[in-house]
Amino acid sequence: MVATDSQASEAASRPASPGLLAQLVRFALIGGFCALVDSGIYWLLLQAGTWVHLAKAISFIAGTTTAYFLNRRFTFTAAQKGGAGQISGFMLLYTVTFFVNVGTNALALELLPELTWRVALAWIIAQGTATTINFVMLKWVVFREPRA
Repeated sequence: MVATDSQASEAASRPASPGLLAQLVRFALIGGFCALVDSGIYWLLLQAGTWVHLAKAISFIAGTTTAYFLNRRFTFTAAQKGGAGQISGFMLLYTVTFFVNVGTNALALELLPELTWRVALAWIIAQGTATTINFVMLKWVVFREPRA
């Protein structure tokens, strides 16, 4: 397929995404910040007496929504004009990772022995699982760069 002049000018006006290593670093930094958002909301809700699974669900939604907008702006910059397909892909991805995250957290809480840090360890396991899925799917599906 041959690129038209309008396709070429559109591609030229898009900022280039950083390389894979830079994307991983940015994703990790943003993820760390968003993990603080997620964790902070989770612990606040738990302290307020919220049911643990509801607290996890609410904190996950807050953290991942923050991550989406920050990663779209700073990590996957070449894919900023994705339109409805990008939003749909995001919604589908985060729906799946929502259930993976909350389910992994619940499973870890069930399987881990009664430790002082059991709830924190379950959160870390769930977050790590969801984060890995999110990077892979954001990089190569939701925010995939158009071919030159």
